[in-house]
Amino acid sequence: MAAMLGLMSLTVNRLIRRKLRLSVFLLIAYVAADVALAFYPFAPDTSTQLSAFGKLAMAAAIINAAVFLLINPLRADRVPERFPTILQDAIVIALVLLASTFLSQQLVTTSAVSAVVLGFALQDTLGNAFAGLAIQSEKPFHVGQWIRVGDHEGRVAEVTWRATKLRTKAGNFVILPNNIVAKEAITNYSEPAAPLRLEVTVGASYMVPPNQVKAAIMEALRHSSRVLAAPPPDVVLLSFDDSAITYKARFWIDDYAADEQSRDEVRTAIYYSFQRHGIEIPWPIQVQYEKEWKEPDINEKVEEEERLLASVDLFATLPPELRSQVARSAPMAVYGSGETIVRQGEEGQSMFVVVSGSVSVVLEPSRDEVARIHRGGYFGEMSLLTGEPRSATVVAIGDVVVVEIVADLFRRLATVHPAAIEKIGLDAMVRRAGLEQMKTATAGTVAVETTTLMARMKKFLRLS
Repeated sequence: MAAMLGLMSLTVNRLIRRKLRLSVFLLIAYVAADVALAFYPFAPDTSTQLSAFGKLAMAAAIINAAVFLLINPLRADRVPERFPTILQDAIVIALVLLASTFLSQQLVTTSAVSAVVLGFALQDTLGNAFAGLAIQSEKPFHVGQWIRVGDHEGRVAEVTWRATKLRTKAGNFVILPNNIVAKEAITNYSEPAAPLRLEVTVGASYMVPPNQVKAAIMEALRHSSRVLAAPPPDVVLLSFDDSAITYKARFWIDDYAADEQSRDEVRTAIYYSFQRHGIEIPWPIQVQYEKEWKEPDINEKVEEEERLLASVDLFATLPPELRSQVARSAPMAVYGSGETIVRQGEEGQSMFVVVSGSVSVVLEPSRDEVARIHRGGYFGEMSLLTGEPRSATVVAIGDVVVVEIVADLFRRLATVHPAAIEKIGLDAMVRRAGLEQMKTATAGTVAVETTTLMARMKKFLRLS
Protein backbone atom coordinates (compact mmCIF):
# COMPACT_ATOMS: atom_id res chain seq x y z
CA MET A 1 0.00 0.00 0.00
CA ALA A 2 2.85 2.35 0.83
CA ALA A 3 4.57 1.53 -2.47
CA MET A 4 1.40 2.30 -4.41
CA LEU A 5 0.89 5.60 -2.62
CA GLY A 6 4.50 6.48 -3.39
CA LEU A 7 4.07 5.68 -7.09
CA MET A 8 0.91 7.82 -7.19
CA SER A 9 2.93 10.79 -6.04
CA LEU A 10 5.70 10.18 -8.61
CA THR A 11 3.73 9.59 -11.84
CA VAL A 12 2.19 12.29 -14.04
CA ASN A 13 -0.03 9.80 -15.85
CA ARG A 14 -3.60 10.40 -14.71
CA LEU A 15 -4.72 6.90 -15.76
CA ILE A 16 -2.03 5.26 -13.56
CA ARG A 17 -2.99 7.45 -10.61
CA ARG A 18 -6.64 6.52 -10.99
CA LYS A 19 -5.91 2.80 -11.22
CA LEU A 20 -3.46 2.85 -8.30
CA ARG A 21 -6.18 4.54 -6.24
CA LEU A 22 -8.43 1.55 -7.02
CA SER A 23 -5.65 -0.88 -5.94
CA VAL A 24 -5.31 1.01 -2.64
CA PHE A 25 -9.06 0.62 -1.98
CA LEU A 26 -8.80 -3.11 -2.72
CA LEU A 27 -5.91 -3.44 -0.29
CA ILE A 28 -7.96 -1.63 2.34
CA ALA A 29 -10.74 -4.19 1.73
CA TYR A 30 -8.20 -7.00 2.21
CA VAL A 31 -6.97 -5.51 5.49
CA ALA A 32 -10.56 -5.01 6.70
CA ALA A 33 -11.41 -8.65 5.97
CA ASP A 34 -8.25 -9.84 7.76
CA VAL A 35 -8.99 -7.70 10.83
CA ALA A 36 -12.59 -8.94 10.92
CA LEU A 37 -11.46 -12.54 10.86
CA ALA A 38 -8.94 -11.89 13.66
CA PHE A 39 -11.27 -10.14 16.14
CA TYR A 40 -14.77 -11.47 15.39
CA PRO A 41 -15.88 -15.13 15.57
CA PHE A 42 -17.70 -16.19 12.35
CA ALA A 43 -19.31 -19.42 11.28
CA PRO A 44 -16.93 -21.75 9.40
CA ASP A 45 -18.58 -21.17 6.00
CA THR A 46 -18.64 -17.40 6.47
CA SER A 47 -15.02 -17.37 7.61
CA THR A 48 -14.01 -19.36 4.51
CA GLN A 49 -15.86 -17.02 2.14
CA LEU A 50 -14.56 -13.88 3.88
CA SER A 51 -11.00 -15.21 3.71
CA ALA A 52 -11.38 -16.02 -0.01
CA PHE A 53 -12.78 -12.53 -0.62
CA GLY A 54 -9.80 -10.94 1.11
CA LYS A 55 -7.34 -13.00 -0.89
CA LEU A 56 -9.14 -12.11 -4.14
CA ALA A 57 -9.10 -8.41 -3.22
CA MET A 58 -5.35 -8.66 -2.54
CA ALA A 59 -4.75 -10.44 -5.88
CA ALA A 60 -6.92 -7.93 -7.76
CA ALA A 61 -5.03 -4.98 -6.23
CA ILE A 62 -1.66 -6.41 -7.26
CA ILE A 63 -2.83 -7.43 -10.77
CA ASN A 64 -4.47 -4.05 -11.39
CA ALA A 65 -1.39 -2.11 -10.33
CA ALA A 66 1.02 -4.37 -12.20
CA VAL A 67 -0.87 -4.23 -15.52
CA PHE A 68 -1.23 -0.45 -15.62
CA LEU A 69 2.31 0.18 -14.38
CA LEU A 70 3.82 -2.16 -16.98
CA ILE A 71 1.81 -0.86 -19.96
CA ASN A 72 1.58 2.90 -19.35
CA PRO A 73 4.48 5.39 -19.13
CA LEU A 74 5.07 6.90 -15.66
CA ARG A 75 6.49 10.20 -16.91
CA ALA A 76 3.99 10.93 -19.73
CA ASP A 77 0.29 11.59 -19.48
CA ARG A 78 -0.83 9.39 -22.35
CA VAL A 79 -2.18 5.93 -23.13
CA PRO A 80 -0.28 3.64 -25.55
CA GLU A 81 -2.05 3.44 -28.91
CA ARG A 82 -1.80 -0.35 -29.03
CA PHE A 83 -3.23 -0.77 -25.53
CA PRO A 84 -6.26 1.54 -25.06
CA THR A 85 -7.85 1.79 -21.63
CA ILE A 86 -10.68 -0.58 -22.46
CA LEU A 87 -8.19 -3.27 -23.52
CA GLN A 88 -6.14 -2.85 -20.33
CA ASP A 89 -9.31 -3.21 -18.26
CA ALA A 90 -10.12 -6.42 -20.13
CA ILE A 91 -6.64 -7.82 -19.34
CA VAL A 92 -7.09 -7.03 -15.66
CA ILE A 93 -10.51 -8.70 -15.51
CA ALA A 94 -9.26 -11.81 -17.31
CA LEU A 95 -6.29 -12.17 -14.94
CA VAL A 96 -8.46 -11.63 -11.85
CA LEU A 97 -10.89 -14.35 -13.02
CA LEU A 98 -7.94 -16.66 -13.64
CA ALA A 99 -6.56 -15.95 -10.16
CA SER A 100 -9.91 -16.65 -8.53
CA THR A 101 -9.81 -20.27 -9.80
CA PHE A 102 -6.70 -20.90 -7.68
CA LEU A 103 -7.83 -19.06 -4.56
CA SER A 104 -11.15 -20.71 -3.76
CA GLN A 105 -13.15 -23.45 -5.44
CA GLN A 106 -16.30 -22.36 -3.60
CA LEU A 107 -15.85 -18.79 -4.82
CA VAL A 108 -15.42 -20.03 -8.35
CA THR A 109 -18.68 -22.04 -8.14
CA THR A 110 -20.56 -19.07 -6.75
CA SER A 111 -19.05 -16.80 -9.38
CA ALA A 112 -20.06 -19.19 -12.21
CA VAL A 113 -23.68 -19.22 -11.09
CA SER A 114 -23.67 -15.46 -10.68
CA ALA A 115 -22.09 -15.06 -14.11
CA VAL A 116 -24.93 -17.00 -15.76
CA VAL A 117 -27.56 -14.89 -14.01
CA LEU A 118 -25.78 -11.63 -14.79
CA GLY A 119 -25.17 -12.72 -18.39
CA PHE A 120 -28.91 -12.99 -19.06
CA ALA A 121 -29.72 -9.80 -17.17
CA LEU A 122 -26.97 -7.69 -18.73
CA GLN A 123 -26.72 -9.14 -22.24
CA ASP A 124 -27.17 -5.72 -23.92
CA THR A 125 -24.60 -4.12 -21.64
CA LEU A 126 -22.17 -6.97 -22.19
CA GLY A 127 -22.77 -6.74 -25.95
CA ASN A 128 -21.84 -3.07 -25.84
CA ALA A 129 -18.77 -3.87 -23.76
CA PHE A 130 -17.45 -6.52 -26.16
CA ALA A 131 -18.24 -4.29 -29.14
CA GLY A 132 -16.31 -1.48 -27.45
CA LEU A 133 -13.40 -3.84 -26.90
CA ALA A 134 -13.46 -4.78 -30.62
CA ILE A 135 -13.58 -1.12 -31.66
CA GLN A 136 -10.61 -0.28 -29.45
CA SER A 137 -8.67 -3.26 -30.79
CA GLU A 138 -9.35 -2.69 -34.52
CA LYS A 139 -9.22 1.12 -34.26
CA PRO A 140 -11.44 2.11 -37.22
CA PHE A 141 -11.25 5.64 -35.80
CA HIS A 142 -9.57 7.63 -33.06
CA VAL A 143 -10.67 10.36 -30.69
CA GLY A 144 -10.74 13.69 -32.55
CA GLN A 145 -11.48 12.23 -35.98
CA TRP A 146 -14.57 12.99 -38.06
CA ILE A 147 -16.68 9.94 -38.83
CA ARG A 148 -20.13 8.94 -40.07
CA VAL A 149 -21.93 6.00 -38.44
CA GLY A 150 -25.20 5.24 -40.19
CA ASP A 151 -27.13 8.52 -40.24
CA HIS A 152 -24.97 10.17 -37.58
CA GLU A 153 -21.94 12.33 -38.30
CA GLY A 154 -19.55 14.05 -35.92
CA ARG A 155 -16.14 14.26 -34.30
CA VAL A 156 -15.24 11.37 -31.96
CA ALA A 157 -15.18 12.72 -28.41
CA GLU A 158 -14.82 9.52 -26.39
CA VAL A 159 -15.03 5.73 -26.66
CA THR A 160 -16.07 3.93 -23.47
CA TRP A 161 -17.05 0.39 -22.55
CA ARG A 162 -20.69 1.10 -23.35
CA ALA A 163 -20.84 3.77 -26.05
CA THR A 164 -19.08 5.98 -28.59
CA LYS A 165 -19.71 9.70 -28.18
CA LEU A 166 -19.80 12.07 -31.18
CA ARG A 167 -19.82 15.85 -31.15
CA THR A 168 -21.82 17.08 -34.17
CA LYS A 169 -21.25 20.27 -36.15
CA ALA A 170 -24.36 21.68 -34.51
CA GLY A 171 -22.68 21.26 -31.11
CA ASN A 172 -24.83 18.33 -30.01
CA PHE A 173 -23.65 15.17 -28.32
CA VAL A 174 -24.69 11.90 -30.02
CA ILE A 175 -24.13 8.82 -27.86
CA LEU A 176 -24.15 5.61 -29.91
CA PRO A 177 -24.14 2.20 -28.16
CA ASN A 178 -21.09 0.27 -29.23
CA ASN A 179 -23.07 -2.71 -30.52
CA ILE A 180 -24.80 -0.36 -32.99
CA VAL A 181 -21.46 1.14 -34.04
CA ALA A 182 -20.09 -2.35 -34.64
CA LYS A 183 -23.03 -3.24 -36.94
CA GLU A 184 -23.14 -0.05 -39.03
CA ALA A 185 -20.88 0.99 -41.91
CA ILE A 186 -18.31 3.53 -40.69
CA THR A 187 -16.96 6.34 -42.90
CA ASN A 188 -13.79 7.91 -41.53
CA TYR A 189 -13.25 11.37 -43.06
CA SER A 190 -9.86 11.75 -41.33
CA GLU A 191 -8.21 8.59 -42.68
CA PRO A 192 -6.00 7.57 -44.39
CA ALA A 193 -4.79 11.15 -45.00
CA ALA A 194 -5.86 14.54 -43.73
CA PRO A 195 -6.80 16.17 -47.10
CA LEU A 196 -10.44 15.50 -47.97
CA ARG A 197 -11.98 15.96 -51.42
CA LEU A 198 -15.25 17.85 -51.76
CA GLU A 199 -17.46 18.39 -54.80
CA VAL A 200 -19.66 21.26 -55.95
CA THR A 201 -21.93 21.13 -59.01
CA VAL A 202 -23.03 24.14 -61.04
CA GLY A 203 -24.93 24.63 -64.30
CA ALA A 204 -23.84 26.91 -67.15
CA SER A 205 -25.44 28.03 -70.40
CA TYR A 206 -25.25 25.91 -73.53
CA MET A 207 -24.11 29.04 -75.37
CA VAL A 208 -20.69 29.09 -73.67
CA PRO A 209 -18.02 26.55 -74.74
CA PRO A 210 -17.15 24.04 -71.99
CA ASN A 211 -13.47 24.98 -71.90
CA GLN A 212 -14.34 28.60 -71.10
CA VAL A 213 -16.66 27.51 -68.29
CA LYS A 214 -14.00 25.18 -66.85
CA ALA A 215 -11.44 27.99 -66.92
CA ALA A 216 -13.82 30.31 -65.02
CA ILE A 217 -14.49 27.63 -62.38
CA MET A 218 -10.75 26.94 -61.98
CA GLU A 219 -10.21 30.67 -61.46
CA ALA A 220 -12.81 30.61 -58.69
CA LEU A 221 -11.10 27.64 -57.05
CA ARG A 222 -7.74 29.42 -57.08
CA HIS A 223 -9.34 32.43 -55.38
CA SER A 224 -10.81 30.30 -52.53
CA SER A 225 -8.65 30.39 -49.42
CA ARG A 226 -9.82 27.03 -48.07
CA VAL A 227 -9.00 25.08 -51.26
CA LEU A 228 -5.62 23.34 -51.15
CA ALA A 229 -3.19 23.81 -54.02
CA ALA A 230 -2.00 20.19 -53.65
CA PRO A 231 -3.63 17.88 -54.49
CA PRO A 232 -4.72 20.17 -57.34
CA PRO A 233 -8.43 20.86 -57.95
CA ASP A 234 -10.11 19.99 -61.25
CA VAL A 235 -13.37 20.46 -63.15
CA VAL A 236 -15.29 17.84 -65.15
CA LEU A 237 -18.34 18.13 -67.39
CA LEU A 238 -20.92 16.05 -65.57
CA SER A 239 -24.01 15.96 -67.82
CA PHE A 240 -26.13 17.69 -70.42
CA ASP A 241 -29.31 18.55 -68.55
CA ASP A 242 -32.61 20.09 -69.59
CA SER A 243 -31.70 23.73 -68.94
CA ALA A 244 -27.91 23.74 -68.60
CA ILE A 245 -24.63 21.91 -68.96
CA THR A 246 -23.75 20.69 -65.46
CA TYR A 247 -20.13 20.86 -64.27
CA LYS A 248 -18.54 19.33 -61.16
CA ALA A 249 -15.76 21.18 -59.33
CA ARG A 250 -13.58 18.81 -57.26
CA PHE A 251 -11.24 20.27 -54.66
CA TRP A 252 -9.40 19.33 -51.45
CA ILE A 253 -9.51 20.78 -47.93
CA ASP A 254 -7.50 19.92 -44.83
CA ASP A 255 -10.25 19.99 -42.20
CA TYR A 256 -13.58 18.23 -42.57
CA ALA A 257 -15.06 20.41 -39.87
CA ALA A 258 -15.05 23.28 -42.39
CA ASP A 259 -16.69 21.39 -45.29
CA GLU A 260 -19.87 23.48 -45.34
CA GLN A 261 -17.94 26.75 -45.14
CA SER A 262 -15.61 25.52 -47.92
CA ARG A 263 -18.50 24.65 -50.23
CA ASP A 264 -20.10 28.02 -49.49
CA GLU A 265 -16.86 29.84 -50.32
CA VAL A 266 -16.39 27.92 -53.58
CA ARG A 267 -19.98 28.44 -54.73
CA THR A 268 -19.74 32.15 -53.99
CA ALA A 269 -16.44 32.43 -55.88
CA ILE A 270 -17.93 30.58 -58.88
CA TYR A 271 -20.87 33.00 -59.00
CA TYR A 272 -18.64 36.07 -59.13
CA SER A 273 -16.27 34.42 -61.61
CA PHE A 274 -19.24 33.70 -63.92
CA GLN A 275 -20.33 37.32 -63.57
CA ARG A 276 -16.88 38.56 -64.60
CA HIS A 277 -16.75 36.25 -67.63
CA GLY A 278 -20.34 36.81 -68.74
CA ILE A 279 -21.39 33.20 -68.14
CA GLU A 280 -25.04 32.68 -67.31
CA ILE A 281 -26.32 30.23 -64.72
CA PRO A 282 -29.62 29.38 -66.43
CA TRP A 283 -33.02 29.41 -64.82
CA PRO A 284 -34.98 26.18 -65.13
CA ILE A 285 -36.36 26.40 -68.67
CA GLN A 286 -39.16 24.58 -70.44
CA VAL A 287 -39.81 25.40 -74.11
CA GLN A 288 -43.40 24.82 -75.17
CA TYR A 289 -44.17 24.17 -78.82
CA GLU A 290 -47.77 24.50 -79.91
CA LYS A 291 -48.83 22.44 -82.89
CA GLU A 292 -52.26 22.02 -84.31
CA TRP A 293 -53.11 18.34 -84.58
CA LYS A 294 -53.89 17.31 -88.12
CA GLU A 295 -55.52 14.01 -88.83
CA PRO A 296 -53.39 11.94 -91.21
CA ASP A 297 -54.67 12.06 -94.78
CA ILE A 298 -55.05 8.49 -95.98
CA ASN A 299 -55.36 9.61 -99.58
CA GLU A 300 -52.00 11.38 -99.43
CA LYS A 301 -50.38 8.23 -98.05
CA VAL A 302 -51.97 6.12 -100.80
CA GLU A 303 -50.84 8.58 -103.47
CA GLU A 304 -47.29 8.45 -102.13
CA GLU A 305 -47.31 4.65 -102.27
CA GLU A 306 -48.72 4.80 -105.82
CA ARG A 307 -45.83 7.01 -106.89
CA LEU A 308 -43.36 4.62 -105.32
CA LEU A 309 -44.95 1.62 -107.00
CA ALA A 310 -44.97 3.43 -110.36
CA SER A 311 -41.20 3.87 -110.05
CA VAL A 312 -40.76 0.09 -109.79
CA ASP A 313 -40.42 -1.72 -113.11
CA LEU A 314 -42.54 -4.55 -111.75
CA PHE A 315 -45.60 -2.30 -111.43
CA ALA A 316 -44.84 0.35 -114.07
CA THR A 317 -47.03 -1.40 -116.67
CA LEU A 318 -50.07 -1.69 -114.39
CA PRO A 319 -53.00 0.65 -114.99
CA PRO A 320 -53.27 3.48 -112.41
CA GLU A 321 -56.40 1.97 -110.83
CA LEU A 322 -54.59 -1.31 -110.19
CA ARG A 323 -51.61 0.45 -108.61
CA SER A 324 -54.07 2.37 -106.39
CA GLN A 325 -55.61 -0.94 -105.30
CA VAL A 326 -52.17 -2.30 -104.44
CA ALA A 327 -51.28 0.87 -102.49
CA ARG A 328 -54.51 0.73 -100.47
CA SER A 329 -54.24 -2.98 -99.66
CA ALA A 330 -50.50 -3.45 -99.08
CA PRO A 331 -49.14 -2.53 -95.60
CA MET A 332 -45.96 -0.45 -95.25
CA ALA A 333 -43.40 -1.60 -92.66
CA VAL A 334 -40.13 -0.23 -91.24
CA TYR A 335 -37.13 -2.46 -90.42
CA GLY A 336 -34.06 -1.38 -88.45
CA SER A 337 -30.45 -1.78 -89.52
CA GLY A 338 -29.33 -5.42 -89.37
CA GLU A 339 -32.87 -6.74 -88.90
CA THR A 340 -33.85 -9.83 -90.91
CA ILE A 341 -36.87 -9.19 -93.14
CA VAL A 342 -37.20 -12.73 -94.54
CA ARG A 343 -35.17 -15.82 -93.69
CA GLN A 344 -34.10 -18.55 -96.11
CA GLY A 345 -36.20 -21.71 -95.76
CA GLU A 346 -39.18 -20.09 -94.04
CA GLU A 347 -42.68 -20.27 -95.45
CA GLY A 348 -43.90 -17.13 -97.19
CA GLN A 349 -46.71 -16.01 -99.50
CA SER A 350 -45.81 -12.37 -100.02
CA MET A 351 -43.31 -10.14 -101.78
CA PHE A 352 -41.71 -6.87 -100.68
CA VAL A 353 -41.06 -3.63 -102.54
CA VAL A 354 -38.26 -1.40 -101.16
CA VAL A 355 -39.68 2.08 -100.57
CA SER A 356 -36.52 3.57 -99.05
CA GLY A 357 -33.11 2.30 -98.02
CA SER A 358 -31.31 -0.84 -99.17
CA VAL A 359 -31.35 -4.55 -98.35
CA SER A 360 -28.75 -7.31 -98.65
CA VAL A 361 -29.61 -10.75 -100.10
CA VAL A 362 -27.48 -13.52 -98.54
CA LEU A 363 -27.40 -17.31 -98.87
CA GLU A 364 -27.43 -19.54 -95.80
CA PRO A 365 -25.48 -20.93 -94.07
CA SER A 366 -22.39 -19.28 -95.57
CA ARG A 367 -23.95 -15.79 -95.32
CA ASP A 368 -22.44 -14.88 -98.69
CA GLU A 369 -24.01 -11.77 -100.15
CA VAL A 370 -25.40 -12.37 -103.67
CA ALA A 371 -27.13 -9.05 -104.28
CA ARG A 372 -28.11 -5.67 -102.92
CA ILE A 373 -31.54 -4.24 -103.63
CA HIS A 374 -32.08 -0.49 -103.42
CA ARG A 375 -35.05 1.86 -103.48
CA GLY A 376 -37.64 0.74 -106.04
CA GLY A 377 -36.41 -2.86 -106.10
CA TYR A 378 -38.33 -5.87 -104.85
CA PHE A 379 -37.71 -9.33 -103.40
CA GLY A 380 -39.66 -12.37 -102.22
CA GLU A 381 -41.57 -12.73 -105.51
CA MET A 382 -40.72 -16.44 -105.82
CA SER A 383 -42.61 -17.31 -102.64
CA LEU A 384 -45.46 -15.06 -103.72
CA LEU A 385 -45.79 -16.72 -107.14
CA THR A 386 -45.18 -20.38 -106.26
CA GLY A 387 -45.68 -20.69 -102.47
CA GLU A 388 -42.17 -22.14 -102.12
CA PRO A 389 -40.08 -21.43 -99.01
CA ARG A 390 -37.85 -18.36 -99.12
CA SER A 391 -34.83 -19.01 -101.34
CA ALA A 392 -32.54 -16.51 -99.57
CA THR A 393 -32.25 -14.37 -96.45
CA VAL A 394 -32.80 -10.62 -96.79
CA VAL A 395 -31.28 -8.24 -94.19
CA ALA A 396 -31.87 -4.48 -93.84
CA ILE A 397 -28.88 -2.18 -94.45
CA GLY A 398 -29.70 0.86 -92.39
CA ASP A 399 -33.35 1.73 -91.78
CA VAL A 400 -35.54 0.33 -94.55
CA VAL A 401 -39.18 0.95 -95.49
CA VAL A 402 -40.90 -1.79 -97.50
CA VAL A 403 -44.39 -2.49 -98.86
CA GLU A 404 -45.59 -6.08 -98.44
CA ILE A 405 -47.85 -7.53 -101.14
CA VAL A 406 -49.62 -10.73 -100.08
CA ALA A 407 -50.80 -13.56 -102.36
CA ASP A 408 -54.53 -12.80 -102.16
CA LEU A 409 -54.00 -9.24 -103.43
CA PHE A 410 -51.67 -10.40 -106.17
CA ARG A 411 -54.21 -13.07 -107.22
CA ARG A 412 -56.90 -10.44 -107.65
CA LEU A 413 -54.52 -8.41 -109.80
CA ALA A 414 -53.73 -11.45 -111.93
CA THR A 415 -57.37 -12.02 -112.81
CA VAL A 416 -57.69 -8.44 -114.04
CA HIS A 417 -54.26 -8.06 -115.68
CA PRO A 418 -52.79 -11.45 -116.72
CA ALA A 419 -50.05 -9.79 -118.75
CA ALA A 420 -48.61 -8.35 -115.56
CA ILE A 421 -48.34 -11.84 -114.12
CA GLU A 422 -46.44 -13.03 -117.18
CA LYS A 423 -44.03 -10.07 -116.81
CA ILE A 424 -43.50 -10.68 -113.08
CA GLY A 425 -43.09 -14.40 -113.72
CA LEU A 426 -40.39 -13.85 -116.33
CA ASP A 427 -38.55 -11.43 -114.05
CA ALA A 428 -38.81 -13.92 -111.20
CA MET A 429 -37.43 -16.74 -113.37
CA VAL A 430 -34.41 -14.64 -114.37
CA ARG A 431 -33.66 -13.92 -110.71
CA ARG A 432 -34.25 -17.55 -109.80
CA ALA A 433 -31.78 -18.59 -112.50
CA GLY A 434 -29.15 -16.31 -111.01
CA LEU A 435 -29.62 -17.80 -107.55
CA GLU A 436 -29.47 -21.34 -108.90
CA GLN A 437 -26.24 -20.54 -110.70
CA MET A 438 -24.81 -19.23 -107.46
CA LYS A 439 -25.86 -22.41 -105.66
CA THR A 440 -25.13 -25.08 -108.28
CA ALA A 441 -22.83 -23.33 -110.81
CA THR A 442 -24.76 -25.18 -113.50
CA ALA A 443 -26.22 -23.10 -116.36
CA GLY A 444 -28.18 -25.99 -117.96
CA THR A 445 -30.57 -26.28 -115.03
CA VAL A 446 -32.07 -22.88 -115.76
CA ALA A 447 -33.51 -23.82 -119.17
CA VAL A 448 -35.23 -26.89 -117.76
CA GLU A 449 -36.82 -24.90 -114.90
CA THR A 450 -38.39 -22.18 -117.10
CA THR A 451 -41.50 -24.02 -118.27
CA THR A 452 -41.89 -25.89 -115.01
CA LEU A 453 -41.71 -22.66 -112.97
CA MET A 454 -44.42 -20.95 -115.03
CA ALA A 455 -46.70 -23.95 -114.63
CA ARG A 456 -46.21 -24.08 -110.86
CA MET A 457 -46.81 -20.32 -110.63
CA LYS A 458 -50.16 -20.52 -112.46
CA LYS A 459 -51.21 -23.56 -110.45
CA PHE A 460 -50.40 -21.83 -107.12
CA LEU A 461 -52.30 -18.67 -108.13
CA ARG A 462 -55.15 -20.83 -109.57
CA LEU A 463 -54.84 -19.25 -113.00
CA SER A 464 -55.85 -20.99 -116.23
